[in-house]
Amino acid sequence: MSDALKHECGIALIQLKKPLSYFKDKYGTALYGINKMYLMMEKQHNRGQDGAGFASIKLDLPPGQRYISRIRSNQNEPIQDVFNRINKRINFELESKPELLSHPQKLKSKVPYVGEIMLGHVRYGTFGKNTIESVQPLLRQNNWKHRNLIIAGNFNMTNVSELFNNLVDLGQHPKDRSDTITMMENIGHFLDAAVAKIYKKLKKEGYTKAEATPLIASRLDMSKILSKASKNWDGGYAIAGMLGHGDTFVLRDPAGIRPAYFYEDDEIVTVASERPVIQTVFNVPYSRVQELDPGHAIITKKGENSKIIRILDDLPKKSCSFERIYFSRGSDAEIYKERKSLGRRIFPEVLKNIDFDMKNTVFSFIPNTAETSFYGMIDASQEYLKNQLINAISKTPPNLNSDSLKSLVSLKPRIEKIAIKDAKLRTFITEDSSRDDLVAHVYDITYGVIKPSDNLVIIDDSIVRGTTLKKSILRMLDRLGPKKIIIVSSAPQIRYPDCYGIDMAKLGDFIAFNAAIALHEDKGSKEITLKSIYQKCIKAVNNNSQESKNFVKELYRPFSADQISNKIAELLSFDGLNSELKIIYQTIENLHLSCPSHLGDWYFSGNYPTPGGNRVVNKAFINFYEGKSGRAY
Repeated sequence: MSDALKHECGIALIQLKKPLSYFKDKYGTALYGINKMYLMMEKQHNRGQDGAGFASIKLDLPPGQRYISRIRSNQNEPIQDVFNRINKRINFELESKPELLSHPQKLKSKVPYVGEIMLGHVRYGTFGKNTIESVQPLLRQNNWKHRNLIIAGNFNMTNVSELFNNLVDLGQHPKDRSDTITMMENIGHFLDAAVAKIYKKLKKEGYTKAEATPLIASRLDMSKILSKASKNWDGGYAIAGMLGHGDTFVLRDPAGIRPAYFYEDDEIVTVASERPVIQTVFNVPYSRVQELDPGHAIITKKGENSKIIRILDDLPKKSCSFERIYFSRGSDAEIYKERKSLGRRIFPEVLKNIDFDMKNTVFSFIPNTAETSFYGMIDASQEYLKNQLINAISKTPPNLNSDSLKSLVSLKPRIEKIAIKDAKLRTFITEDSSRDDLVAHVYDITYGVIKPSDNLVIIDDSIVRGTTLKKSILRMLDRLGPKKIIIVSSAPQIRYPDCYGIDMAKLGDFIAFNAAIALHEDKGSKEITLKSIYQKCIKAVNNNSQESKNFVKELYRPFSADQISNKIAELLSFDGLNSELKIIYQTIENLHLSCPSHLGDWYFSGNYPTPGGNRVVNKAFINFYEGKSGRAY
């Protein structure tokens, strides 16, 4: 992606349904769960490389023994750091007691991290917050097992201030305003209340406090707690949690914005943010891994099979399409097909912009994540050439001589590896005065394959800010001397902020937004349009209406998508650019045809699936108009 998007997170949950001795006998190690968790986190490192965390719970330990372990890292290669430290600690214990390896129960009681329930998390730092305190899982400690709460999630809430104030109204004093802390304390409040209520009933039944402990664990209904806690949540989330006595849960938002998949057999229950992670790590077929339905939770209790329980009423399903375009790994069977379809569906527009001149056109892609959509585009080009040949041959009478037939048969798409990223340069950026020169050399380019008469078509996942395009990619491509450079985005124009997960918060960062403003300036309507939208946004935000509209749509309304794309090309051009530049974006209609089960498109269309989304986009415009760089949610 020419402009890296960050903000997605990855979750991994494993509950072992058998004792550690079972895994020692069958798989040769009592560390089976830890090994699998390492793989699950590594297979999701694409979802977060700024921080990683791991937590485990040991079941059935007597009082006085530590049964919860947690470790987090915000170092370089945090997943490796977490598990290197875990292994170091385990090996330290085994050096003096090697016999523990043969006695799983003793190993569990003596060695940290070895347990039956594990929760892992990977993240990107957001808005400069990458302190170790921000790394998940988070732990809410208590001396009663049932009240220990560990959570981690892939989420972002639009109404954190409201949720925070609700906690204050309940008499709490939260230590942080972050959505993670707020949600944890929100769940924790109702967990405390549920435990107290159950104990009160048990006391009336004549049980002592010690006798009540295991009964509280069996009677606690996590679905009711989640139902009460999530009642006012507005955002996209897949939030996972563990209780000290062994219950676990993963709750997905009612619009299905954030992904969650699960698998269960007689040995394990596991949940992850991506399907192929589970397929690969546990060697199970595609059909055995299920998607957690929106508004539902998968809940486990010790010694029982999992239950899928509806927690919230469904909203229209709007699963994030960026998961399919970019974030999730392309090894998922469905995602692979969808990305190829995105490339295939945009080819007709490419064909028009090269004036149907396949002979003098070179096709390539930047970056590597765009490779699958590139294959789709090439498939479509090959199909086009085949049809050209069939049409020419099938004419009556045939109008082909041997030379023209030979020319048609030999014609094929010209495919070249034009740019290779030099990863080492990415980490060496000095002061601002030399930054642009360094950025311009992040990619190495292939010389000698482009002729002055050639069109150069480069497909990308998406074009967000355009900064890397202008400062680096276009400059290097222009050095190759093509007649025309066509940059193709397999995603539509990103026009609006995402408040549900992706780090796209400020309107002024979007090249499409700036292009629309430039078009208003060209027609003399800039000041009156911006002021009108600002006044409507101010009124909506001040009224705090749940039915607020997205007034930023009015900025784009007078212009077609092609007009905005052409203006983007103009904005990305620079003095000294010798090649003609054209920018092509995917249409929203083709996006939906390619990804029919993931219709979340608010960053393209402005159609937010929750009321909080409209509040955020209006607040983002207010920040832009007032020159503020703060977050709108």
